[in-house]
Amino acid sequence: MTDKSQNNDSVPTADELREQVEGTRLELGQTVEALTAKADIKAQAQQKAAKVKTQVQDKAAQALHVAHDKTPEPVRETAAHAKQQLTEKAQSLGAKIQDTTPEPVRDKAARTAQFARGNRTLLIAGAAALTVILLARRRRKNA
Repeated sequence: MTDKSQNNDSVPTADELREQVEGTRLELGQTVEALTAKADIKAQAQQKAAKVKTQVQDKAAQALHVAHDKTPEPVRETAAHAKQQLTEKAQSLGAKIQDTTPEPVRDKAARTAQFARGNRTLLIAGAAALTVILLARRRRKNA
C-alpha cells in the first residue's frame, strides 16, 4: 500500500487544506488592514499634524533657548523685574476694581464668564457668522 499524503502528485488532505485556508485568510486580513490604513486619510492627516506640531514645538523651544543664550544677563534681569512689577500692578488693579464694583455687576460678570467658558464653540461660531455678515455688508457698500 502506498500512502497518498507522501505522494507529491496527490490531492492535499483536509488538514493541509485547512492550513492553506487559514494561511490565506491571515494573509488576506493583513492585506485588508494595509489597504484600510492607506485609505484612512483622516488618520494620516492627524499623524502628519502631530508630527508637524512636534517639529514646531521643538523649533520654538530651540529658538527660545538661542534667544535666552544671546540675551545679556542685565537685560534678562530687567525683563524679569518688569514682569514682576507688571504682575503686581495688574493684581492690585484687579483688586481695586473688584472692591469698587457693585455686587450685582460682579455676579452678572461671573455668570457671563461661566456661560462663555461653557459655550465656547457656540460663541466662536456666532463671532464667525457675525464677521462673515459684516464682511459681506462691507463688500456690498464698496461695490
